[in-house]
Amino acid sequence: MRRFVAVVALAAVVAGLGAWIVSAQPAWYLRIRYPLRYQSIVRSHSRNYRLDPSLLAAVIYTESKFRADAKSSSGAIGLMQLLPDTAKGIALHTGGSRFRVSDLYTPEINVRYGSWYLRHLLDRYGDERTALAAYNAGQDNVDRWRAAGKGIEFAETRSYVARVEHLKRLYRKAYPDQLSS
Repeated sequence: MRRFVAVVALAAVVAGLGAWIVSAQPAWYLRIRYPLRYQSIVRSHSRNYRLDPSLLAAVIYTESKFRADAKSSSGAIGLMQLLPDTAKGIALHTGGSRFRVSDLYTPEINVRYGSWYLRHLLDRYGDERTALAAYNAGQDNVDRWRAAGKGIEFAETRSYVARVEHLKRLYRKAYPDQLSS
């Protein structure tokens, strides 16, 4: 009976500690749960394109969970889940002339193109929420919603925007020195 009470008490302590960790979300826990891969690429391109590095990390995590080989059912590729046609246009805008779809699996190229595109959307729309909605749902949809005086019409896109904004705060908390602007 004593052994049973000791095991139950230990289980309660472990459960309480686990609950505290999940609710308090200390930085070390967030770093385990939300890894930051390709840190130098994220920092470099966030600086080059005047992006909050925590925002860039949050977009990458939301899009691919930092998997460079990610490919969606819609054909989006790489860390920032770029569609080949979008990436080809970005390559042309940024002086590239030898774009290959396979380039999108290269983290440096994918994040460079995705960072350029995110900066383009921020400049075009003037606010982060709208730019993120356009990154997820496309500029045509966002333009149509805005012309009709409506907000984000797709539930999936509203969820995407909220998720990226939440992750941006978590990445800022987890990596204050690595992702400082």
